[in-house]
Amino acid sequence: MSKSLTRVRTALTTAGITPDIREVGQARTAQEAADSVGCALDQIAKSIIFRGEVSGEALLFLTAGGNKVDADLAAAVAGEALGKADATLIRAQTGFAIGGVAPVGHLNPIRAWLDPRLCAFEVVWAAAGTPRHVFALDPETLERLTGADQAHFTA
Repeated sequence: MSKSLTRVRTALTTAGITPDIREVGQARTAQEAADSVGCALDQIAKSIIFRGEVSGEALLFLTAGGNKVDADLAAAVAGEALGKADATLIRAQTGFAIGGVAPVGHLNPIRAWLDPRLCAFEVVWAAAGTPRHVFALDPETLERLTGADQAHFTA
């Protein structure tokens, strides 16, 4: 088991959750993940990372699979201009590689925001630390575990 997957499993277990982690083959896109688990596209919680231009930190936007993060709206929510987060920053702050960034189990704390669209579902699915693994969780627990604030940042 990869270190990243182990961190996600540990974060969920530590929170008192028996994780439903599934290996799905290739799930680098939200559509691939949705097809793999048989859910609606918007039930996929995508972890979109930006770099704060002032703080220099990675910032996490959890959005429904069919939505796109609007950079201007996201910047307003974050309170700073946003830039592209490169693989080095993402790996350093979260411990995950692009394509497998989980919303939990990060190496370092990360500020996070949650797309309210995810709250329309009883269950959402998110990357479990690799591009081949996802896990299920209810949106309220996802919000609590990530410390995310609900905000409108999608176009």
